[in-house]
Amino acid sequence: MKKDEKASISLMKIILISLVIVGVMGFTVMATNSKLNNVKIVLSNNYEMSVFTTKTKIADILEENHIVLLSDEKSVPDINQELTDNKTIKIIKGEEVVEKAKDEQLVNVEEILENYDKITEKIVVVEEVIPFETITKDISDGSAMVKEKIIKNGKNGLRKVTYKIRYQNDIEIERVEISSEIIEEPVDKIVEVRVKTVTNRESSLTRSSVSYSNGVWNYSKNELDLLCAITAQECGSSYNGALAVITCACNRAESTKWGGKGKDPLSQYKAKGQFCYSIDSNWKRRLNGNYSSSVEKAVVDALNGKRNHDYLSFRSARSGVKGEVIGGNVYFGK
Repeated sequence: MKKDEKASISLMKIILISLVIVGVMGFTVMATNSKLNNVKIVLSNNYEMSVFTTKTKIADILEENHIVLLSDEKSVPDINQELTDNKTIKIIKGEEVVEKAKDEQLVNVEEILENYDKITEKIVVVEEVIPFETITKDISDGSAMVKEKIIKNGKNGLRKVTYKIRYQNDIEIERVEISSEIIEEPVDKIVEVRVKTVTNRESSLTRSSVSYSNGVWNYSKNELDLLCAITAQECGSSYNGALAVITCACNRAESTKWGGKGKDPLSQYKAKGQFCYSIDSNWKRRLNGNYSSSVEKAVVDALNGKRNHDYLSFRSARSGVKGEVIGGNVYFGK
């Protein structure tokens, strides 16, 4: 083969390869450009709007821009067709509906424009609460009788969030989170599940003296009845009120400040000048179960470790002493 012929064949190969590359690139560019269309929408009142969209079906484009056809309107192309090359959608009155409209009040232009107000965007920064989580630790070893004790109180956290919000007619239609920043981390609540030692009137029948174990006070049947009678005399109006009274006695028994007046709640009740026991004898009429079930439940719950305050003293709420009021008494002093 001659040298000129070889050169000619090589040149033709180069030209063919170049044409293939250009064709592929052109096809890629066309495919890329076809993803986003600039569409002109002409409403039935000749109001024009220009939108960008990746949709090609007429129904999808109208829905994306919150445009709803009225009963006497139709779109060109039809709502079920695809977008044509001129990238234009016209909304016109139907022929039959036009004749009917002569006898009806025409829609006000301002009302139509209100339905197609421009969409506005705002950047908004807000602070949001981060709820704390509760972590439960079970140390009951599978016991059927358990109780829960809060080891650590939970605390909500706080974060600062930036949103991009879209509005139409001053109504929020979309909210997108742009960024967030933790201002304060939440603190988990920790609850411990422990074995429960039950103290009630039935389980106390065989006991003749007080005992204390794992934060639980145990009394005989008669001693429990006396505890309930004194509690009811001090405040028998509600469960929380009764619980506050017996809690005060328990707090004193477990405090080094009040140990000299009694080593257990009943001894604290009997201490001279402290509770109604040594002041008057009105509590005696409440003996033998003459108190509400809510009082008995409050006493039993407290003896099993439940508390609703950490104060050591209380007076009648009418005394004027400042503190926390619970069930008609004001509690103070720690």
